[in-house]
Amino acid sequence: MAISQSLCTSFKVDLLSGTQNFVSGTGNTFKMALYTSSATLGATTTAYTTSSEVVGTGYTAGGNTLSVSVSPTSSGTTAYLSFTDTSWTSATFTCRGALIYNSTNSNKAVAVFDFGSDKQVIGGTFTITFPTADSTSAVIRIA
Repeated sequence: MAISQSLCTSFKVDLLSGTQNFVSGTGNTFKMALYTSSATLGATTTAYTTSSEVVGTGYTAGGNTLSVSVSPTSSGTTAYLSFTDTSWTSATFTCRGALIYNSTNSNKAVAVFDFGSDKQVIGGTFTITFPTADSTSAVIRIA
């Protein structure tokens, strides 16, 4: 089992067919689900799955709904977007990675993230801090 960080290949196809809409306020709903080290996620992931999803206090299957902080924009030749940070409070669980997916559109996969090692929270707040929303750091960039 392994988590391999990448934009999902199916997401790239979805962009070309117009099935993903990230415009803040009028676009699709995107969520972030957390996974254990037993998960198999990567470029070939096509949709949200409950297989090896985190189970624990303060975590609900399917994860958190994300808010787009920067609607799709560009700088130079790079298009990008980002989300606001998301947190699970009063939480107790261990996770190794995450999947962003489109819950409006058949739970289609967007991106997989590998945290590099297991991350644990015990009776506290687990926060995903998204990087700066610009053409060199934003969580989703297409150059």
